[in-house]
Amino acid sequence: MNRILETTKFVVDHADHVRINHDRLIEFAGTFDHGSATHWLQAAPFDFSHFSDEEKLHFLFLFNVLSFCYWGEPKWTVHYQNKKYDGAWGMILALGRAIEEEGDLLNFDTCSRLPKETFASVLRGDGEIPLFEERWSIVQEVGKIMVEQFDGKVSILLARADGDAHILLDLIDKAFPSFFDASIYKNQTIFFQKRAQLFVADVYQIFDGKSFGALQKVDQITACADYKLPQILRKFDILQYTKALSQKIDSQQELPHGSVEEIEIRAHTIWAVEQLTNEIKKRLPHIQAFQVNDHLWLATQEKFSIDKPYHRTRTTAY
Repeated sequence: MNRILETTKFVVDHADHVRINHDRLIEFAGTFDHGSATHWLQAAPFDFSHFSDEEKLHFLFLFNVLSFCYWGEPKWTVHYQNKKYDGAWGMILALGRAIEEEGDLLNFDTCSRLPKETFASVLRGDGEIPLFEERWSIVQEVGKIMVEQFDGKVSILLARADGDAHILLDLIDKAFPSFFDASIYKNQTIFFQKRAQLFVADVYQIFDGKSFGALQKVDQITACADYKLPQILRKFDILQYTKALSQKIDSQQELPHGSVEEIEIRAHTIWAVEQLTNEIKKRLPHIQAFQVNDHLWLATQEKFSIDKPYHRTRTTAY
């Protein structure tokens, strides 16, 4: 068992505020349709299929460097081709738009020296994106590390992992401080690695397990513990919260990053998807947790007025 599953299992076993409804989980697994489990980026509103393989790698990495914490009032939105997009779609479009306009954003040396005004232009939209200053600092830090340690190329980072998904996770975790994603729960360190895991899964799927995507041990990549997955798992009654926690989330009260309740939500998200995947494997033996993750995340993009809020945590982790 990898350290993400092992440490989050400790949380699930000792939780006070969150539980998994196994009856509903099994019921949902029985209706899961693999045919609709598209890789989430295939549904993205920006087409980067014309990019070279190296450009695709840099685009995926840069997106995962910056993709976190989009919630707020008013919500940050990006205009593109007469439509408005928020969240991850907004970020993808902001980056794609900047590449079309400037063409040099995929150069990590450029990122390392990116002026604040230029970065603000990249992320321009309605409202200001949350944690703008943190994002600006992170993109410069990552650009500098990429140039100094990996000759400015994501392909060199991948080469050093020698085709092993878990070595790649560890390399990202150790080389880039902004990717580090762990919390302390009842004196235990709990690992999540949300953005690093998403990058690894994205590379594997975009390259169809070949070329740069020829990675072993991807079956051990877990769900990505964000704020949208637990929202839909709760909607399906797979995740259940105590009355007190439900009231906090439904009243949009912020949960501090690293709080007991926030950690329990994230850990149960990982294990709910893990158990879902194991159940689905009885019908579809080749299904992976990151594919179930994508299926659920895409379902969150259909918004309904009756949907309950997601939990709100101001963090660069997710």
